[in-house]
Amino acid sequence: MLSRGNWLILGAAVLVAALGGWLQHASRLARSPHGAQVANVGDLRPDLALAGLDGREHRLSEFRARRVLLNFWASWCGPCLDEMPALAKAQAKFGEQGAIVVGIAMDDPAHARAFLAAHPVNYPILLGRLESPSTSLRLGNAGEVLPYSVLLDAEGRVLETRRGTVDAATLERWLAPRAAP
Repeated sequence: MLSRGNWLILGAAVLVAALGGWLQHASRLARSPHGAQVANVGDLRPDLALAGLDGREHRLSEFRARRVLLNFWASWCGPCLDEMPALAKAQAKFGEQGAIVVGIAMDDPAHARAFLAAHPVNYPILLGRLESPSTSLRLGNAGEVLPYSVLLDAEGRVLETRRGTVDAATLERWLAPRAAP
């Protein structure tokens, strides 16, 4: 049986945890510019138009009918660069089975191009918009932390998001073909 003092401590801890959760939620909403549409898990992704390294405009809807992993990165982001080999391996393993990794560089285009010239990848790279609301914010990255990943289903619905690096086990779970019902 807990003493009265322990009950008070437990109650205070629960209250602080609840307040922290509410503040985190409120701060996420506060970072989104008024009128900016931000996709959350379960939402249909916005059909953003982004420049490719080829200079052409590409829409996210071009990847419809495939499971898509959008990975936001920058040439100055050490953890982003550390996870790129795992993303390339996942693309090589699952790309022929319908899934695709799409990198979105949240960086100066010249820096992204220079990095990729020295370290090419086997998946498409698009150039994200840095001005507010940024491309990563529009896809749920309220803290605009890199790396950031968004998993989309074949219809373009946001299934999961991840701040920070994505490990090989998560890539396997996210990109492996789904069994037919």
